[in-house]
Amino acid sequence: MARVSELHVNGKICRVDADAGRTLLSVLRDDLKLTGCKYGCGEGECGACTVLIDGKPVRSCSQDTGDVGNRKIVTVEGLERDGKLHPVQEAFLKTQALQCGYCTCGMIMSAVALLEKTPHPTEQDIVRAMNGNICRCGVYQRIVAAINEAAKAMPEKVG
Repeated sequence: MARVSELHVNGKICRVDADAGRTLLSVLRDDLKLTGCKYGCGEGECGACTVLIDGKPVRSCSQDTGDVGNRKIVTVEGLERDGKLHPVQEAFLKTQALQCGYCTCGMIMSAVALLEKTPHPTEQDIVRAMNGNICRCGVYQRIVAAINEAAKAMPEKVG
């Protein structure tokens, strides 16, 4: 079977030695020790394993590592800059949009992708973008509030 020798993760080239058919989730967690993304359902349905690939939310449990190629992967660990949390991470803390925390990283990654594409989302935009991210604790109202809070805190993009 084909092997993957490097991945572009969180702004760095990471050396790996993985079967191309292994899931990206497995390689991120087991080989690169990036444990923010979680194994939830293993079928790409719950969103706990969400990462960004070239800015788009992807379920890493159903993504073969060999199909990633030179695309840029961002995990929740890659959101902070110079020791400062991303505005979405800050908003999740401020609004207490987590309980057990298991789904939180996937929720945050989906929210980051939404706000990059739609800086001023409506509640309907948020619900649509977050559909498929399951929170077993049921704090959906706080998650929507966190995304609204983050939208206000995100820097405006110029040109």
